[in-house]
Amino acid sequence: MSVLDLARPEILALQAYSSARREAAQAAVMLNANEAPWPPSGNLPEARALSLNRYPEPQPQALIERLAELYGVGSSQILVTRGSDEAIDLLLRAFCRPGVDAIALSPPTFGMYAVCAAVQGAERIEVPLDAQFGLDVRALCESLPASVKLLFLCSPNNPTGACVPLVDIERIAYALRGRALVIVDEAYIEFADLPSASGLLAHHANLGVLRTLSKAWALAGARIGCLLAGAEIIALLRKILAPYPVSTPSVAAALAALTAAGMSLTRQRIALTIAERERMAIALKRLPAVLDVLPSRANFLCVQFEDASRVYRTLLNGGVVVRDVSRHPALGGFLRLSIGTREENSRLLELLIRGEAAA
Repeated sequence: MSVLDLARPEILALQAYSSARREAAQAAVMLNANEAPWPPSGNLPEARALSLNRYPEPQPQALIERLAELYGVGSSQILVTRGSDEAIDLLLRAFCRPGVDAIALSPPTFGMYAVCAAVQGAERIEVPLDAQFGLDVRALCESLPASVKLLFLCSPNNPTGACVPLVDIERIAYALRGRALVIVDEAYIEFADLPSASGLLAHHANLGVLRTLSKAWALAGARIGCLLAGAEIIALLRKILAPYPVSTPSVAAALAALTAAGMSLTRQRIALTIAERERMAIALKRLPAVLDVLPSRANFLCVQFEDASRVYRTLLNGGVVVRDVSRHPALGGFLRLSIGTREENSRLLELLIRGEAAA
């Protein structure tokens, strides 16, 4: 059985749009895309150098080659998207028939899986995390109905910060072969200092891995993400990908970050973030108002307070905004605190200590 047997038949049969840039990317005179023949107006020095009057490559080859080297996969196994969010949406549209198919997820987890499912009209099957916010692999494998076409595993998980061991990911992928795709979202994997699930792709055709440059690589504003998967899955998703999904300046920013110097700086910043995460976890546990600090392998901490609403207001009044995740039934009283610079983190601690003194 091919993994494409899980896809929507109408997507398999779809004739993909052929963009003008695919026709001839290197022609001397390009008169096929109705573009302006001159650079944009305004004082934008990079406009001429980046040829911003021209459409970008649908899938920028130079960036794909750098990402393939970075992630240890073949170039045919990469789809570059506008952040990981676009890849999630494409997967739903390619594999889930509205009103028929479903996705599975383990809340509390990243909210866009459910949003994309709702937009597509796909049912959402929830297998909640256990009391320690771990994944119950046996329950997950045994409880999924045949309607599930996509299972999303966030590792490290947002917002709890825990990882799914590779042995569990492989066990799940094996259990669901021929039934569903297993998509591992590794947006925060750089902060975990653990091997990626992409090393399992060669052995599991129904496995995909989401990666992004938004977090560790400091490019959230550039919106560069990608899906790593088998070449046939990538080719299928390219059929429904927007003609020019990634802007030329974003590609240039990504390539600059992925130079030797950029990678060295990123490694240093990851180490600083991890050190700050551990410092903050220790400091927060000492505060009387803190009930729990969940172990985290990401660039944030999920912290339970006696009065999360009061803490949130105290921080906001002091100019610090954090994420209230207490809407999740299992996360009552929890706030998610991103790890900033040492000065920013110390400011947050100062406000918490001052707030306790005033209470």
